[in-house]
Amino acid sequence: MTDADVESAPAGAKPTFESIDDLYAVLHPVMRAITSAVGPHCEVVLHDLTARSMESTIYAIENGVVTGRSVGGPSTNLGLGVLQDEQANHDAFGYHGRTSDGRDLHCSSVYYRNRAGSVIAAFCINIDLTAVQNAQAILAALLPADGESAPQEIVGPDIQMVLEDMIDTAVKSIGKPVSLMTKADRIKVLRLLEERGAFHIKRAVDRVAARLGISKVTAYSDLESVRSAR
Repeated sequence: MTDADVESAPAGAKPTFESIDDLYAVLHPVMRAITSAVGPHCEVVLHDLTARSMESTIYAIENGVVTGRSVGGPSTNLGLGVLQDEQANHDAFGYHGRTSDGRDLHCSSVYYRNRAGSVIAAFCINIDLTAVQNAQAILAALLPADGESAPQEIVGPDIQMVLEDMIDTAVKSIGKPVSLMTKADRIKVLRLLEERGAFHIKRAVDRVAARLGISKVTAYSDLESVRSAR
């Protein structure tokens, strides 16, 4: 490739290329670098648009297993659109694609021109989202839905931390700050903690009293009321 083959361009603009071979010489290591970094779910394609034949445009491809294509394969509907309005800027980044068998893709496409301004190639990156979507589905099944419910199990490195989490959960279930709680609200907190066995933990009543802003005497009295009502 000579200096005449690749015309210099203003900063930020893509250089022009007079042949697909010259462009491939520049992009081939880039294609390998992208797929090596992102992984086997990432396909990178260089389409040769110089012949204007959309049935066979794929000049080079990495990880073609993503879409089931290979060298000599066809263009896409976007390639057809480029030829319909060649003077427009068709570069597109982060758009939604889909394979023929229904898998979603995350895509970007960049088009290269020669000095005359004609589009000669499309450089495309397609990432198969199947693995991400599967992981998302697993996470959605594991995580609580909107309107988070109270945890059924609280896990901590020591029992006092477990107690603090139990108290937090019971207090949050009331839906108002401790300073605005009525006696009935505090009784409800004590009832929840009693039902969950919190008072089997040493000094639990003291910790609950401190959290609710009441005396230990009041806390013990209210707890007795809860227990006698069972």
